[in-house]
Amino acid sequence: MNGNGSEERLRSRYRGSLLAGGVGDALGAPVEIMTWPEIRRTFGSRGVTDLSPAYGRIGAVTDDTQMTLFTGEGILRALSRSRNQGIGDPYRILRRSYLRWLLTQGEPPPAEEVPLEPESSWLFRIPEMNAVRLPGKTCLSALRTPPDPHSPRHRATNRSKGCGGVMRVAPVALANAFGGDCTGAIQHTYWLAGRVSELTHGHPASTAASGAHAVLIHLLLLGRSLPEALPVAEGLLRDSPGGEFVADLLVRAESLAKSSLPAVESIGEIGEGWVAEEALAIALFACLRGKTLEEALLMAVNHGGDSDSTGSIAGNLLGAGMGEEAIPRRWLEPLELREALRKMADDLFDYPYWSREGTEGSEWWRYPPH
Repeated sequence: MNGNGSEERLRSRYRGSLLAGGVGDALGAPVEIMTWPEIRRTFGSRGVTDLSPAYGRIGAVTDDTQMTLFTGEGILRALSRSRNQGIGDPYRILRRSYLRWLLTQGEPPPAEEVPLEPESSWLFRIPEMNAVRLPGKTCLSALRTPPDPHSPRHRATNRSKGCGGVMRVAPVALANAFGGDCTGAIQHTYWLAGRVSELTHGHPASTAASGAHAVLIHLLLLGRSLPEALPVAEGLLRDSPGGEFVADLLVRAESLAKSSLPAVESIGEIGEGWVAEEALAIALFACLRGKTLEEALLMAVNHGGDSDSTGSIAGNLLGAGMGEEAIPRRWLEPLELREALRKMADDLFDYPYWSREGTEGSEWWRYPPH
């Protein structure tokens, strides 16, 4: 890499996607599960207007950001095994990464899936990664349960379409965007993000929404605008099981973003964000309606429902399009896990240029292939 301006701009977008996702998560954390009337009573008629205390501090993130980081680690571990050993089951390696997250939540993994060597993970050794922040019940139960033995992809046995699959897949796009915007690379991002979500969420709508979210990030990283990227994602959705309904809701979100209906009422037309397609559609609405990253993120969290997840998803999109510099410093500086998010973004940006040898001291050493 020669460090030219275009490369630095792309690095900024990589960082922006993960950091703005963390900021959106932190903005929504204090109001997660609150109704809109409760939010207004607590924060005033405009709702959330800035970072507010949650979990005893300003800038605290939730399981959304924790699991996003463990997704990045799992992807890089799988790539490490493939590059250095030529073999590997990426889904087993990603599941093991999520099982290390499960340990941070004080939950034992299934007996047949230990030892996990949690101390081999640099993320596991960060104290804030071991905080319990209302982890999703579906993620916990799916990881406690051995996967379908007949599934080659370690797919969860449930039929959940909760947003816990879609909110964590941004690193899939960051890992694959170096492949460019050719059809094959975009399809691979869509397919892989869906498979990653299936490790905990078995409903086709979750698979489809997760794939669409990753494709939008992929294209935004490469300089496409959101209106330019949407038809690509919608086309993939309409060719996928469970994707037609997701595509229809995204079209509805686009229409609402262009309407004069107030934001909170528009989001109410979409839903509360507890399920995958609603969370993605609410985030999309906010990104299209908001004139700045700040305005869009506040819009994404000011509604009754799963505000931290809609904020996180919106942040992933906004940061991928605008870059790290678009994030207000007053939000970025107190952000919990800020340096871990920046480091993960840099590793996902730089890994194609790392040496193939996973020897001690090399970049790959941070990501043992198991």
